Amino acid sequence: MTESATSGARGMTVESAFAGMRSVPPVMFRAGCPDCRERFELTASALRLAIGATSRTTFYSFTCPECGASVRKPAGERIVELLTGGGVRTLRLHSTV
Repeated sequence: MTESATSGARGMTVESAFAGMRSVPPVMFRAGCPDCRERFELTASALRLAIGATSRTTFYSFTCPECGASVRKPAGERIVELLTGGGVRTLRLHSTV
């Protein structure tokens, strides 16, 4: 490196380094409640994903913001990809066999 290249980096502040960055809006997931039939959007923090040994034991869950019902729905491969990619917390279930 040349002296001019390194001296410019030393004079950079954190504020100037991040000045052009914008905040990213949170990922929103569309969902529906089977109890009250309401449709709404949820953030990743409102959802939980449980990955089991089979497709029958892999599901996601949330609490309906309208009626308060606990909702549990099956999650296939594509749903698992979308939820994990969107930052949903994941619990891996282990079999006892």
